[in-house]
Amino acid sequence: MSLFDHKMSELHTMLRNKEVKVSDLVDESYRRIAEVDGKVKAFVTLDEEKARAYAAELDDALGSEGDRGLLFGMPIGVKDNIVTKNLRTTCSSRILENFDPIYDATVVKKLRDAQAITIGKLNMDEFAMGSSTENSAFQETKNPWNLETVPGGSSGGSAAAVAAGEVPFSLGSDTGGSIRQPAAFCGVVGLKPTYGRVSRFGLVAFASSLDQIGPVTRTVEDNAYLLQTITGVDPMDSTSANVEVPDFLSSLTGDVKGLKIAVPKEYLGEGVQEEVKQSVLDALKVLEGLGATWEEVSLPHSKYALATYYLISSSEASANLARFDGVRYGYRTDNAETLLEMYKQTRSEGFGDEVKRRIMLGTFALSSGYYDAYYKKAQQVRTLIKQDFEKVFESYDVIIGPTTPTPAFKIGENTKDPLTMYANDILTIPVNLAGVPGISVPCGFKDGLPLGLQIIGKHFDESTVYRVAHAFEQATDYHTQKPTL
Repeated sequence: MSLFDHKMSELHTMLRNKEVKVSDLVDESYRRIAEVDGKVKAFVTLDEEKARAYAAELDDALGSEGDRGLLFGMPIGVKDNIVTKNLRTTCSSRILENFDPIYDATVVKKLRDAQAITIGKLNMDEFAMGSSTENSAFQETKNPWNLETVPGGSSGGSAAAVAAGEVPFSLGSDTGGSIRQPAAFCGVVGLKPTYGRVSRFGLVAFASSLDQIGPVTRTVEDNAYLLQTITGVDPMDSTSANVEVPDFLSSLTGDVKGLKIAVPKEYLGEGVQEEVKQSVLDALKVLEGLGATWEEVSLPHSKYALATYYLISSSEASANLARFDGVRYGYRTDNAETLLEMYKQTRSEGFGDEVKRRIMLGTFALSSGYYDAYYKKAQQVRTLIKQDFEKVFESYDVIIGPTTPTPAFKIGENTKDPLTMYANDILTIPVNLAGVPGISVPCGFKDGLPLGLQIIGKHFDESTVYRVAHAFEQATDYHTQKPTL
């Protein structure tokens, strides 16, 4: 049995009772990485020397008096678009291949303050643009459940590392489903918090009005612990919301009696595989058995979410990625004689195909004569999508549906068809456009591959989302099953 089969609270008790040392946890992480990461390829950078040195420091601190938070000594992986001081941060892109940040992202600082130990940086789709982690400039991450399938994206490394037992939990980022979709594909728990719940300071921007950092874990309880640590208003981030942070753990009661669930008919419609629909209906029966009720509803503007998302996110990416020009930091071409050539060649050589595709789409949507027809129209539709959610939440506590329309697909299956690849996020994208929280928890299997149940809540009501997710998790055993590597 791996140490990481224990929940965070159990590991914390073991540390406090001196049954294990912090060094044992770090050893377990690097041992497992050495054993399986050659197959999974979840990590792009390891921080072994510093992690072991810090573990030794914390082992010495175990014998002294003082407050020991639940994250004390816990190993964690960090997605490679979250900056880490003096630890390479590449966004899985050639253009940042040698970038060593001089400061920590706010979430990383909070983890350091909690005395967690960063094991390394996790692979992703380049600049978080993708649904399969096949767009990384460095390596393809594999799904631990079946190495011939994708782990999802863009936080594929974050989900695969947790599923493979390399770290007990990780941080990802979610712009259109990039935490929840890989969590579903890899059979782990992934939360996208309400927009503004977690600081984005130090998150390399893809689409600034959509991006959110969130936790990826084995259990809902661990997820709540991790969110509790990284959440809160941040003066360094103007989009960080100054709202009260509740005790998320107090919501894990297992009690959902009287809870009203909405099930959008659009989330069980065309394109959603039959086994996926059935897994959701079975999950609803479990929740019914616990005292909740559910009814079918409509989110009529969901059908426009995909087009709306790709116009808005690509437009924002076009603006955000303009900073990577070869002048100030990052990659610079050696094949240019003029300044204009240097800009062109640096970006041509440094960015991958998917990033270029989205920059071009976004630049077109923002260009003179097209702005009103595309970007402005997309923002208007976004408002309608948000209003759909608000209307449903007037009568219901949560919305439930599948996280993805299918289980994980084969590596290379969709790489030549961008539209099919984009459609993988069709059930997660509306949540980002509306800015509400959503979680994916394991709810079944098809052909040995995990399926995910998506639970969506009201703005800043992660507590109810966790309550439902935890109740379902405790009534089933999907979260206890692990891939064999």
